[in-house]
Amino acid sequence: MIVGITGRIEKKDPTHLHILTASGLIYEVFVSLHCSAAIKSDEVKLHITHIIREDAQQLFGFLDINEKRMFDTLIKINGVGPKVAMAICSTFTPQTFAQVVEAKDVGMLKRVPGIGPKSASRILVELGGFSLELAGESNPASRAHNEAAMALESLGFKKEQITKTLAQCKSGDTESLIKEALKKLSK
Repeated sequence: MIVGITGRIEKKDPTHLHILTASGLIYEVFVSLHCSAAIKSDEVKLHITHIIREDAQQLFGFLDINEKRMFDTLIKINGVGPKVAMAICSTFTPQTFAQVVEAKDVGMLKRVPGIGPKSASRILVELGGFSLELAGESNPASRAHNEAAMALESLGFKKEQITKTLAQCKSGDTESLIKEALKKLSK
């Protein structure tokens, strides 16, 4: 699995790059318009989401780790593929998107090409805690809260259920939060 790439840009289009690595391979990496505009030099280092399908292997690159997290969260939603997720990343910065989700602003989300009212509503419902994920970087308590939420989600619990349960938990570190939440969820 490719998680990062460093190299020299051979070709740059608004939505994708061709990057020459030190080993001599040239990779096609899809990027958002924000990422493309932020790249000023020929040398680049990107965080990568590598998607493998039956008919293709695609690389999606991000300068901003929060934009990568946003993309990774979006593609987990049923009906949102990499193309729509990248369109959302091109339309909103992670901070702006977090505000859209927090405000449950269907009108703003419908501005994204390929998203109608039903899709916008579904995305907003599924991403109820997205704003917390972005804020988690500086505050250790909220970071532990986010890590616990991701762990519980990977165990198959619903986001709404996780959010309600973690709001009732008193623990401060990730491991204790997960244990406390599991006890509450198992009742």
